[in-house]
Amino acid sequence: MNMPTVHVNVWKGFEQEKINYLIENLTKVFVDLDIPAEAVHIIIHEIPQSHWGVGGIPSSEKFKGVYSEKYYSKSDQK
Repeated sequence: MNMPTVHVNVWKGFEQEKINYLIENLTKVFVDLDIPAEAVHIIIHEIPQSHWGVGGIPSSEKFKGVYSEKYYSKSDQK
């Protein structure tokens, strides 16, 4: 059996509670498809905004001062 592996990219500083939610619920999607939870791999990649480009501009510049308090802590947005 192949082990499904899901990669999720988020900006650095994504709250651990939200990461846990993603891991749990993405795994459930595969369990609903009759794949054992133990076979599912979820990998969360935290990427600094300075390493994430949108439209040819680093996100740290494009979205300077913009962040969502719902998912990120302000001190981690660099």
